[in-house]
Amino acid sequence: RLAKWFTTLSPKDKAKIVKDVSQLVLARRTRMCNFLEYKDTKIVYRRYASLFFIAGCSSEDNELITLEIIHRYVEQMDKYYGNVCELDIIFSFTKAYYILDEILLAGELQETSKKNILRCIGQQDSLEDMEVSHDQLDKL
Repeated sequence: RLAKWFTTLSPKDKAKIVKDVSQLVLARRTRMCNFLEYKDTKIVYRRYASLFFIAGCSSEDNELITLEIIHRYVEQMDKYYGNVCELDIIFSFTKAYYILDEILLAGELQETSKKNILRCIGQQDSLEDMEVSHDQLDKL
């Protein structure tokens, strides 16, 4: 399970929020609206196959934009992983976080260009490959 927080909360508070929101979202029927209220926060979620993507935003934020950001994130992960599934996220969670960090900065939309996001991810992969190659040469 990935979790990215843009506000400071104690681990206990985070665990409670995750538990409460997960229960609320999982209890909803598929035809229900993708928005719900939790305390003073709007919860926006979307289900893709067996994966749920959930975001919390302030009551002043536009929930449709948040829904679009979730969709953009899933699109980018699909392009990177090739039809993303839970195992992709579990075994390559650093890439999932990296993709999210390319899209969002401090909880705000930073990059809207799909091409730029994929280019940055490709550059990161190239750097990692170079580091691995360099480390392997050093061991010889």
